[in-house]
Amino acid sequence: MSARAGEPFDIARAVADVEALLAAPLPAAGPTVADGDPVTGEWTVTTGQGFRIVPLWEGDAPGEADEAEETADAQLAALTGELDARWGGHRQVAVHVALLLREHDERVPALFEALLDEDCYGDLSAWGPVSAPGRWVGVSVGRSDGDAPVVMAAVVSDRPIVAPDPPSWL
Repeated sequence: MSARAGEPFDIARAVADVEALLAAPLPAAGPTVADGDPVTGEWTVTTGQGFRIVPLWEGDAPGEADEAEETADAQLAALTGELDARWGGHRQVAVHVALLLREHDERVPALFEALLDEDCYGDLSAWGPVSAPGRWVGVSVGRSDGDAPVVMAAVVSDRPIVAPDPPSWL
C-alpha cells in the first residue's frame, strides 16, 4: 500500500506532484531505498542512483478488477494527455522484460527493480529529456495481481528511461 491510499484522483495534484518530482534532488550514488510514512509505514518514495519514484494515486481495495483498471487507465490517459501537452508525445517503455529477468534471477536495472519492488508493473509512458538539467519522466499504472490495489506512480531519472534489453533466451 502507498501513502496515497484512499485519496481521490486529482489531475491537478498529480501534475503538481510530477513537477515537484522534477525539482527534487536525485542521488548520484548509493543503494536503492524505499521510504514509508513514519506513522503508517505506507510507501511514500523510493530513491536510487539517479532516480526517484513516488506514488501519485492508489485505487481502493480490489472489487471489480476490470472496472478498477478501466478507471485507472482513464486517469492515466488524462495525466498523460496533460504531460504530452507540456513535453510533446510520450513513448511507451515496457516493464515486462524486467519482470522476466527478475523471475529468471538475471540482472535487472536498479530503476526497474525499484518499480517491481513497489508492484509498479505497468508499462511507463515516458518523456525526455524534459528540463534543462536533462531529466526523464515516466508515469504508469498497474497492479501486481488481482488482489492488489491499482497504483499510479511517477519516476524521474537523470538518464534515459529505456526498457532493459531482453535476454538472449527470450
